[in-house]
Amino acid sequence: MHGVLGPESVYVQHVLVGRGPERALLAALIEGARHGTAASVVVRGEPGVGKSALLGAVVADNEGTTVLRTQGLEVEAPLAFAALHRLLRPLTRLREHLPLPQARALRVAFGEDEGLSVEPFLVGVATLSLLTAAAEESLVLCVVDDAHWLDPASAGVLLFCARRLGADRVAMVFAARDDAAAFEAPGLAELVLTGLDAEESRALLAARLGADPAEEVAQRLIAETGGNPLALLELPGELTTAQLEGSAALPTMLHLTARVEQVLLDRSRRLPAPVQRLLLLAAADDTGQPDVLRRAGAHWGLGNDVVEGAIDSGLLVDEGGSVALQHPLVRSAIYQAATAADRRGAHRALAGALAGSGHVDREVWHRACAAEGPDADLVDALERVGERSERRGGHVAALAAYERAAELSHDAARRAHLGFAAARSAWACGQAARARFLLRTAREGTEDALLLCDEARLRGHIEVNIGSAPEAHRIFVDAAHAVLPADPVRALDIGVAAAVMRTFGADSGTPMHTDELLKATTADRSPRTRCLRQMLVAMTLVADADWGAAADALDVALEIGAAVDDRDVLWNLGNAALQLGDDDRQQQFYSFALSRAREVGAATAVIYCLQRLCFGHWARGDHVALRVSAEEAVALGTSIGQPAVTALPIAWLVLLAAQQDRDDYDDLLRRLEELVAAHPLGIMADPVHDLTRWAMGTRAASAGDASGAFHQLGRMRMPVLERLSAIERIEAAVRAGEAATARAWAEELAAFAEATRRPWALSAVAFGKALTADVDAELMFERALSEAAAGRRPLDMARVELAYGEWLRRSQRRVDARIHLRRALETFHDVRAQWLASRADSELRASGETARKRDPSTLLQLTPTELKIAQLVSSGMSNKDVAAQCWISPRTVAFHLRNVFAKAGVTSRGELARLDLG
Repeated sequence: MHGVLGPESVYVQHVLVGRGPERALLAALIEGARHGTAASVVVRGEPGVGKSALLGAVVADNEGTTVLRTQGLEVEAPLAFAALHRLLRPLTRLREHLPLPQARALRVAFGEDEGLSVEPFLVGVATLSLLTAAAEESLVLCVVDDAHWLDPASAGVLLFCARRLGADRVAMVFAARDDAAAFEAPGLAELVLTGLDAEESRALLAARLGADPAEEVAQRLIAETGGNPLALLELPGELTTAQLEGSAALPTMLHLTARVEQVLLDRSRRLPAPVQRLLLLAAADDTGQPDVLRRAGAHWGLGNDVVEGAIDSGLLVDEGGSVALQHPLVRSAIYQAATAADRRGAHRALAGALAGSGHVDREVWHRACAAEGPDADLVDALERVGERSERRGGHVAALAAYERAAELSHDAARRAHLGFAAARSAWACGQAARARFLLRTAREGTEDALLLCDEARLRGHIEVNIGSAPEAHRIFVDAAHAVLPADPVRALDIGVAAAVMRTFGADSGTPMHTDELLKATTADRSPRTRCLRQMLVAMTLVADADWGAAADALDVALEIGAAVDDRDVLWNLGNAALQLGDDDRQQQFYSFALSRAREVGAATAVIYCLQRLCFGHWARGDHVALRVSAEEAVALGTSIGQPAVTALPIAWLVLLAAQQDRDDYDDLLRRLEELVAAHPLGIMADPVHDLTRWAMGTRAASAGDASGAFHQLGRMRMPVLERLSAIERIEAAVRAGEAATARAWAEELAAFAEATRRPWALSAVAFGKALTADVDAELMFERALSEAAAGRRPLDMARVELAYGEWLRRSQRRVDARIHLRRALETFHDVRAQWLASRADSELRASGETARKRDPSTLLQLTPTELKIAQLVSSGMSNKDVAAQCWISPRTVAFHLRNVFAKAGVTSRGELARLDLG
C-alpha cells in the first residue's frame, strides 16, 4: 500500500488539530504587537513536528497585516544576508527614507553598492528602521522558518532587531529545530512544539489512510513516532495493507528522523533517473526560482517534462512563482545520498544556469562546489566573493570563501595571504579557535614581512581580548622589530600597541627598541605619525613611572591628536590621558572616538568607548552619565550577542549600586560573577576585578565594616583604578586602624602627583597626610580642599570636606565643622550616596545643627533608557534624532517620553528641559 494519497494537503489540514493552545498564545503576542508592544518568539521542535504548518496558520490568521517571510536554507550559508534580503524585499520602497548611512549599509549588504565596507551592526540598525517604519502603516508580522539554517549574517541582524524592538507594531516568529545550539536566541521567548496526543494522532492517521488502521498498529505508530505529524503521514505509506490491518508483523524499528529521511529517499529513488537528477538540482539550488531550475536542467540535459514529473511526484512543490522541495528533510536526504560526482555535476549545471544572471556570488559558489582541483581563475573569483562579503559585514561568508580559495590555490604565498584573510574573518565572527589555527597556518607558509606583521597584530589582538595580555605584549614587540626594516610606520603603530599594553601591567619582559622606532620614523611628518611617536614616548615613560616626562610627551601628542581622525589613535589618546590622570582630555578623545564609532555603526567600538567614558564620569561625579553609558553598553552588548563585552560596564554598575546602596547590588554582582566565570575577559579581567573589589569595599564601608572595606580595597591591583579610588582607599585604611598602610599609599601617589601636578592627585596626597600626620593636620586639610577644587572631582572633595568636618568637630570647633559638613552633605545627596549622606548628617547633628531633609518625591525615578531619552530631548533633539542616537524606533522614543512626562509631572519639552535630570 504505497502512496495512498499525497501527504502535503492532509498534513497541513490536520497537523493543526492539536495546536489550539499554541495558536492562541501566538495570537495573543501578535495582538499585543498590534497595540504597540513588540513581541518575538522562537517556535522549537523536532523535524516534522509541524513548525512550518503552525507558521502558515499564523499567517493565514492575520490577513491585512504586512507579512514578511523568509526561510533559512542550508546551502545558502555562504551567502551573507541572503535570507534577510528576501525578508525585506517587500519594504524596498521604504529604503529611500532611511538615513543615508543606513540606506547605504543595506545596499552594500545586498550587493547593490560596491563602496566601502559597512559594519554588520549598521545593517541591523537599518533593518530595525525599516521594520519600525513599516509598522507605522500597519502591523508587521515577520515569519522566519528553518531559522537554524539562516546564514549567520541574517541571523545576527534578525536577533538584534528582536531584542531592540520596543513600543512597535512588530511581531517576529522564528521556527527552529529543538537543538538550541543550532539557533541560539538568548533573551527571546520560546514555544516548544511536541507531538500530537493519541486522539489527534489517530485522527491524522485515519485522514491519511482513508480508514482507521488496526488498533495495535495505530498504538505502535503513535508510540514509535511520538505523535510526530510528518512521521505519521509518511511511515504508513511504506507499510503493506496486511501490516496496516494487523495481519502481518510491523518492521522492528521505526526510528523517527532517520526512518522518515529514508522513507523520503526511497520515494525519490522509485522515480525515473532524470527526475531524481532534477530533484538533486533542486536540493542544491538556493534561489527557488523555476527558471533557474529549468536552465540548470537544460545544462544537465533535462527537459521541462522532467520538471513537471518532479512536481507530479509531490516531492517538488510549485508554490506559484517559486519551487521548493516538500520538506527540509527531503532536501538533506537527497543531497546527502547523492554521489560526489553527481553533486559536482548538479553544482556545475547550476553555475551555468546562473552565469550572467546577476547572481555572481551564487555562481562562484556553485563553481567552487563543482571544483575537483586547483583553479587559479576560481581562486580569484572566490577571493572577490570574500572581499564583497567582508564589505557587507558577512564575516562567516567571507571566512568560507577565503578558506575555499586557499584550498584551490597551488601557490603557497597566495595560500598564506588567503589564510590570513580567513583568520581575520574568523575572528570578526567570533571563531577565535579557528582564527588561531588559520593564523598559525598562514605564518608557517610565508616569509612576507608585512603579512607576518599583520598576522602578529591580529594574533596579539586575540590575546588581548581572550587570552594572555603579557603574551600579546611579546607578540607586538617582536612584530614591531621584525617589520621595522620593511615598514617603519607599521612598526611604530604596533609598537604603540605594545607600549599601551605595558601601561596596563601587561609586560612580558621583552624589551622594545623604542629609540630605533622613533629614529626610523623621523622623516614622516604626517599628523598621525607624529602623534604616534609622542604616544610611544609617553606610554613608555608611563610604564617606567617617569610621570613628569610622560605628561609632557602626552601634552604634545594630545595637541597633535586633535588633527587626527583615526578611531584607534583617538581611543589610545584617551587611554594615555586616563593613565596620566587628565580627566578633560580623556573624556574629549573617548567622546570623539565614540562619535566616529556611532557614525559607522561599529557596535563593539561604541561599547568600548562607552565603558571607557565611565572612568571620567565617575571622576567628575556624574553618576547619571555613568549609569546611562554603562546601561547602554550592556544593552548593546546583549543585542549583538556578545555577553563578554558587558562585563566591564556591569562592573561599573555594581560599583554605582554599592555607592548608592541600591537594591539591585546583589543581582548585579551575581550577574557579573557569572559572566566572569563563563567568559574569558583578556585585558579587561583586571579592571573588572578591581571595580568588583572597589564595590565590595564600598559596600562594606556603608555597612560600618571598616576591616572588610580595607581588605577589599587593598586587593586592587591596577594603578589607574588605585589612583582613581585613592581618597577612599586611604580613608578606609585609616578607619581600619592601618595608618601605616594609608601613609604608604599616599607616599606612593605623591611621586605621580608631584611629577604631573594633577590637582586631584595633590589633593589625595594632602588628604593622606592630614589623616595620618601627628601635626599640621589642618594645613593639610586646607591644602587638600584647595587642590580638590581645582581638580574638579566633586565626590573626592566631599569626602575631604566630611573628614575635615569630623576632625574639626572632634577638635571642639563645631561652627567651623558645620560649613564643611553641609557642603559634603549636599554633594552626597546630589550623587545619591545615601550612606555617606547619613554619615555627614550624623556629624552635622553632633555639631549642633539639623540638616534640612530632602523630599525624596522630588527625585525622578527614571529607568536608564528614560533618563537618556529625557536628557537628549532636553538638549533639543527630535524624536527621530533621539531614535537614531539610541538605535531604537521613534515610536519607542515616544513611548518612553510619555512615561517621563508622567513621572515628572510635565506636559511639554520646554518644561522637561528646565528639570534637573541629574
